[in-house]
Amino acid sequence: MKIHNLFPAKGSKHRRKLLGRGRGSGHGGSCTRGGKGQTARSGESIRPGFEGGQMPFIRRIPKRGFTNAPFKKIYSIVNLQQIENKFPANTVVTKDLLFEKGLIDKKSLPLKILGDGNLTKQFKIIAESFSKKALEKIKSCGGEANYA
Repeated sequence: MKIHNLFPAKGSKHRRKLLGRGRGSGHGGSCTRGGKGQTARSGESIRPGFEGGQMPFIRRIPKRGFTNAPFKKIYSIVNLQQIENKFPANTVVTKDLLFEKGLIDKKSLPLKILGDGNLTKQFKIIAESFSKKALEKIKSCGGEANYA
C-alpha cells in the first residue's frame, strides 16, 4: 500500500450543495429555503413553542400541583460491599479515597453509605450520610462511622 493508493471510503465524502445557481441546478428559486417570509431570511430564529402570536399551548392548559424536585438532595452512593472489595482492613475510607478508586464520580456531591452486602473487615468510614443498615453493619464489625 502506498500513499497514492489511499482514498476515502465510498459514501463518506459528499459534494457541497450548490444553492442559488439557477433553476436547472435544482436548487434555484428559493434555494431550498421554502417559501417567503421570516423563515426564508438569514438569521431566522423562532423559539420552540412559538405559535405565531396565538396563546401558546403550555400557557393555555391549567397548572396543578407542586413538585419538590428542585429541592431534592442528590448523593454519591457507595455500598458496603464495594468498600469491602476495594480496601484492606483498618482503612480510613474518605470521599477522596473513594474518588481515587473510581467508586464515585464527583467529589462535589455529598457521600451516602448504604448497607448492601456483607462486611467482615473493620473500617473507619467518613461520610455525610449513612443508612441505618449500614451503621449497624459497620458497628457490628467493630468499625467506626463518622459524619463529615
